[in-house]
Amino acid sequence: MPRPNSLLAVLTREETREFLPAPLLDQVRALAPEFRLVDPTGLDERGFARELAAVNPETLLACWKTPLLPTALPPRLRYVCYIAGSLKRLITRAHLERGLLVTNWGGSISRTVAECALFHILAGLRNTSHWAVAMHQPGVAAWKNGATDARSLFCRRVGIHGFGPVARELVALLRAWSCAITVFAPDVTAELAHAYGVERAGTLDAVFAENEIVVELAPLIPATAGIITERLLRLIRPGGVFVNVGRGAVVDEEALLRIAREGRIAIGLDVFTTEPLPADSGFRALPGVSLTPHSAGPTIDRYPDAGAFALKNLRAYAEDRPLEAVVTPEIYDQTS
Repeated sequence: MPRPNSLLAVLTREETREFLPAPLLDQVRALAPEFRLVDPTGLDERGFARELAAVNPETLLACWKTPLLPTALPPRLRYVCYIAGSLKRLITRAHLERGLLVTNWGGSISRTVAECALFHILAGLRNTSHWAVAMHQPGVAAWKNGATDARSLFCRRVGIHGFGPVARELVALLRAWSCAITVFAPDVTAELAHAYGVERAGTLDAVFAENEIVVELAPLIPATAGIITERLLRLIRPGGVFVNVGRGAVVDEEALLRIAREGRIAIGLDVFTTEPLPADSGFRALPGVSLTPHSAGPTIDRYPDAGAFALKNLRAYAEDRPLEAVVTPEIYDQTS
């Protein structure tokens, strides 16, 4: 039987409906003899601190609209289960350093992010951005020509920079197209590469020079900030595709924009150094660039995946079992 504990859920009505549809909310409620659901709409940090102190829960279930935790936490609070991803609007690094246990949605959204990467790959190969404009202009008889020939993904060489959960889901999706896949990441062993049916690239240069499609999925840490330079991007052969659904700041965006304006490769972007993407961004005017607004995952219909993952962790905590997607100070530093 689960050990008794108190659980405070601080979610808006919309977050509750989207992440914890029936029967998930009832299952969360059943985990704790002391359960309270609070809508944080209109609640500032000071009011939240008072609410948190009054309830003094052992476990906090939080989401995007939950205010920042106070510096001094209530004495019983041991675990924060965050339904979403980046935690920097909820906790500080100091909270983790003082021993607060925190999890987030981890790999529960990886397949939808991988799906978005696949979308951008196909959009680049099929010139979707061009046709989305050209064929919707009244009175313009836009049609295929030699400059806008579509290409297939079947049997292409795909390079992936980074090999976390999203990259591994993307590998699974690409199997249907019989792609030869090469990955580059410091932690990829020969055994891991063999298990996923991919090759290990010897260098980052090789990923860009030897593949027709390159997908950027490396985490943003000091060692990777701006690592994708103009020199690397120019290694992609003309007619190739570059996709970034990882972190915007991993790429030198000014260099990428220069290359995008040349039209030598197709580009697909879901993440940017500055978000939201400024209205005057040069990327917005280019027909060879497909853009999505940092919406790779989870899509709204898959929010319950993250809710189910949170429930799984809450249940594991109640039963004193190991948790998944635990956020360490090092992982905290990598989040946006």
